[in-house]
Amino acid sequence: MRVTFQAKDRVGVATVNGALTFVGGADSFREQFIAWWQGAPEVSNVVVNLTKVDILDSSGLSALISLLKCVSGRGGDVKIVGLQKKVRMVFEIMRVYKVFDVFDTEGEAIHACNGALRA
Repeated sequence: MRVTFQAKDRVGVATVNGALTFVGGADSFREQFIAWWQGAPEVSNVVVNLTKVDILDSSGLSALISLLKCVSGRGGDVKIVGLQKKVRMVFEIMRVYKVFDVFDTEGEAIHACNGALRA
């Protein structure tokens, strides 16, 4: 699992590549996010791009919930982008779509975040 972080239009974007699982580095993802988050005080909303994630387990979901907890502590929200078929099934079975807004594209998610900033 590889992850990159950047800010786009005052929105943090975490792009994950690979498995987001116990074995695949979910804990590393969480730790990397927290380190990046602490150094990006101008960011209040985060988009997690999962377009290149082919598998997600309970550890991956736990990492995403941890991100949400960090971000909501700053008054922000986490949006999810690009769910592949297997990952979408996990979201549906676990009803995670009730916790996160899911978008098809990164641009749509960033726009939704920026709309929340103006509201």
